[in-house]
Amino acid sequence: MTAPRSMFDKIRSRIPRSLGAKLVAILTGVALLGAASITLLLALVITPSFDKLEAQAIDGHVERTRAALTEYASKVEASVRDYGDWNESYDYMGAPNRAFEEDSFATSAMVNLGVNGMAYVRPDGEVVIARWLDLETGKDSPQMRAQLLAEIRRIDFRRALAKDNSASFYARLGDRIAAIGIAQVRRTDGSGDPRGHVVMARMITSQQLGNLLQLRAGLALDAPVSAPRIDTRERDIAVAVPVPGEGGASIASATFRVPRDLSKLGRNMLQLAVVGTTALMLLVMAVLSVMIGRLVLRPLNRVEQHMGVVRGSGNLVPLTEAPRRDEIGSLVDSFNAMLVQLKDLREQVEAQSFKLGQSESAVAVMHNVRNALNPISTVLSQGLGEAPATDRALLDRALSELADDSIPLARRQKLVAFVAAALSSEAQAREARKEQLGIGRDALHNVLEIIGRQQEQAHERPPLETCDVTDIVARNATIARYSGASSIAFHFPSTPHWVLANRVLLSQVIGNLFSNAAEAIAATGREGGSIAVSIRESDGRMEIRITDDGEGFDPANAPQLFQRGYSTRVNKSGGLGLHWCANTMVAMGGSLTLRSEGIGVGASAVLELAASDLVREDVAA
Repeated sequence: MTAPRSMFDKIRSRIPRSLGAKLVAILTGVALLGAASITLLLALVITPSFDKLEAQAIDGHVERTRAALTEYASKVEASVRDYGDWNESYDYMGAPNRAFEEDSFATSAMVNLGVNGMAYVRPDGEVVIARWLDLETGKDSPQMRAQLLAEIRRIDFRRALAKDNSASFYARLGDRIAAIGIAQVRRTDGSGDPRGHVVMARMITSQQLGNLLQLRAGLALDAPVSAPRIDTRERDIAVAVPVPGEGGASIASATFRVPRDLSKLGRNMLQLAVVGTTALMLLVMAVLSVMIGRLVLRPLNRVEQHMGVVRGSGNLVPLTEAPRRDEIGSLVDSFNAMLVQLKDLREQVEAQSFKLGQSESAVAVMHNVRNALNPISTVLSQGLGEAPATDRALLDRALSELADDSIPLARRQKLVAFVAAALSSEAQAREARKEQLGIGRDALHNVLEIIGRQQEQAHERPPLETCDVTDIVARNATIARYSGASSIAFHFPSTPHWVLANRVLLSQVIGNLFSNAAEAIAATGREGGSIAVSIRESDGRMEIRITDDGEGFDPANAPQLFQRGYSTRVNKSGGLGLHWCANTMVAMGGSLTLRSEGIGVGASAVLELAASDLVREDVAA
């Protein structure tokens, strides 16, 4: 147990004690966490979006390549279909003659058609005539003519023309690729049986493919791909698209590279957004820390310092502060009003006498006021330690960017989300401060009520009325949670219990008992404890039992606990609390007793009061 405890102490010793240092540490942590969160969010949004756009662009290149290859072959098919449906071709296949060959296979005719090779083939596969022309030089190429004839012998015309009278595909002619078009030789009107086939071929080169795609492309003959293949690299993407041959089988690959401009743009945008957002967040946090220190922490610090001066010196001088219309201004006004009433009460108490012993009552009232003031100091201290919810400068900058019509829609949406989150965080922080200040205001109201009722009842016995003791317990429990450094858990009934008592005096008694219980818990050295309240009625009397798990006391000392000036704790002055509480309970027709099993096992305070006859009659009716 020693090692973990010492480690915990070391961690606590490193936590800055200065509120300003704590705020700087908290704001820095929030800024770093926010920057990391925004970076992750932007990475999850921007990077996948640009990757998706890049994938869509690549798919578009693949489809455009397929379309270009199809269109290139379709032009050859259109030309060969015209020759196949030409009546002169039909007559020629019946009786070949040189005039038709010189006219149809002339250099000018092939150049006009844009084809490199032409051939007529009989139904039995015999080639009637074939020619291959180099369109750039205008000369015949016997070698390529031989390659064309070899390809014609491999063509299954019946399968290729099973669905139509013409077809197109790509074929390898040695180390070259050509678009092949074939068509049946028949009359233009469709009459007569087909007399053979006409074949045309048009070379396609890497340069021609690049011109079609507007990219630097090439044709790969080795290991042609059967489906589009995409190879993503750091700077570009290599794409290979199959070139379809007869029957759909791939005979080559159309290859090209696409620069990764979109992904680079996405990375640049991500870096710019992260840097800009981080800088903006740090700036907003810095400005927000300055504004919170100026508008909240400094005024609260002045109030707390003045309360410490009043508590230490007893000089009830009002706090001089510039008028404000917010919660802090209301707190200062209530505090000054309390000081004025305390000063008036101090002057009156010195001249008054009370039948139960006004000299003790005056001191007891101040004792109760001190107990009621302790929660206010704690609330203010906690308020000083609260971290700011958001940075005003960052919010202003976001709003100014939203006012700029040139801001992109995506950026505008992110700014709107940030402003909404900032406003929500600020509203939550305001509600939390409002709740804490409400508790402090209730404690101040309790002090003012104690003082006011004390002034009214200075010369008379306390008037009794029907009171809900459950409500009094709940109110004092809320205030007692802020009465010290210990964390205390309260347990009490939720249903009303009505007694006949003076509500203000009973509230002071229960508040004193809660304060004593909290001190007993703190005396054990623990960081927290619990206080349980049980209420039961018997024979017209109401018993309120307050039990704590504090240090307890020796049962033999129980009779001395109510003596004036007696205390069980070392260096504890006073003892007026229990003495005054016992006298007050007797004045209201009740009693107060203290019980404990021994030191270290906790203690119980038992209050007895008359139950309200009026409420019992209403319940019975």
